[in-house]
Amino acid sequence: MQRGWYPFGASVIVCRREVNLMDNYVTGAMIRSQREKKNMTQEELAAKIHVSGKAVSKWETGKGYPDISLIEPLAEALGISVLELLSGDAVQNTNRSANMARSRLYVCPVCGNVIQTIGDAVISCCGITLPPQEAESPDEDHRINIDTVEDEYYISVDHPMSKDHYISFLLAMTDLGSQLVKLYPEGNAEARFKMNRVRYIYAFCNRHGLFRVSVSGRR
Repeated sequence: MQRGWYPFGASVIVCRREVNLMDNYVTGAMIRSQREKKNMTQEELAAKIHVSGKAVSKWETGKGYPDISLIEPLAEALGISVLELLSGDAVQNTNRSANMARSRLYVCPVCGNVIQTIGDAVISCCGITLPPQEAESPDEDHRINIDTVEDEYYISVDHPMSKDHYISFLLAMTDLGSQLVKLYPEGNAEARFKMNRVRYIYAFCNRHGLFRVSVSGRR
């Protein structure tokens, strides 16, 4: 069993393992709409990022994609963030501060990577764009047991740990960060977490997804 402390200070995390954004890449409609909002012609936008007007025309008509090296300058030229450009969802002037209450968890079904952000993000791993996990309340088959041992929570889950059906990780969320323990088939579905400021405990089943319980008032 491995114990780790993971403070996440960035609102956008892109997994570097086999990253492939083509299934959620920049759309021509997004480029065109943002260009027109800036009252720019295709040639004017092209000049800002040192490409031809024909290249911009191809992007906007879906006949080509901007190279990955152009994503940051393209977003800057359009006056939006890289996240907005990639997601196709412009959210301007909202000035929302990242905080742990807005945390999102992403789990790769191929390699098992667990990625946490403290806000909306475009996350890809192993060629797949990952949706944020929706946490549910535990059911009878995924009961999360919480016991106190000195200054720690001892967490266990009544669940099989076979090679094809198991609890993949346990995570304790605080208002400052998170503690994560990766679990493996044929091991024990258990972990210990420091109690300080823990608000929620999460358990992830590889077949049934994410479950969450509150620990408020337990101490």
